[in-house]
Amino acid sequence: MAALIITGGEPLRLCVVAVVLALVIVCERLGGHLLKLVRGLVPMIALTFSLSWLAFGLAVAGLTTLRFATLVTLFFVFFQTTLPEDLGNSLVQWHVPYAFAFILTGGMQFAPVMARKAEAVADAQRARGLSLERGVYDWHRYASLLAPLLVQAFKLADELAEAMEARGFGAPQRTFLREYRWRGRDSVLVGATVGLAIISSWL
Repeated sequence: MAALIITGGEPLRLCVVAVVLALVIVCERLGGHLLKLVRGLVPMIALTFSLSWLAFGLAVAGLTTLRFATLVTLFFVFFQTTLPEDLGNSLVQWHVPYAFAFILTGGMQFAPVMARKAEAVADAQRARGLSLERGVYDWHRYASLLAPLLVQAFKLADELAEAMEARGFGAPQRTFLREYRWRGRDSVLVGATVGLAIISSWL
């Protein structure tokens, strides 16, 4: 679906993908989580539309904005329906180096942690009288948030490194609680999606 979105230059194709994603969101009951994401993405979507409109015109701006919003929604659905542990462990069992899989899943797991730490630092600085209410107009004051956030990030990285070493991060043999097996329906699903992408691109 990401390939269809990136290579798709027709609004109809993007609209079909958007409808499929909407059905998945309804079936998985992800509407509430999506609304939270949309609130944070509205400025980015507006900026994308404005810059594209000024540079290329209204038609290209609409297509670019639709492509951006659809791609973000696609990865939102993926990360909401796929556990980082399942993704990382299945990659390792497919002989992907464990260090690579750990970096991938660690980024998925700790990005929300750092986001919560950033909110906590911002609240603490506001309690000390730092004004951040004007958004981008207070950009010079965000340096006061960067230093404590970096300290928190370094502490988290140090604690994580110690925990991973204590659990045998560099061990040559690994065992897993769950075994991930390739089944017939996986082949059908992968074949169907790849075939759909090829047919859509050809059409």
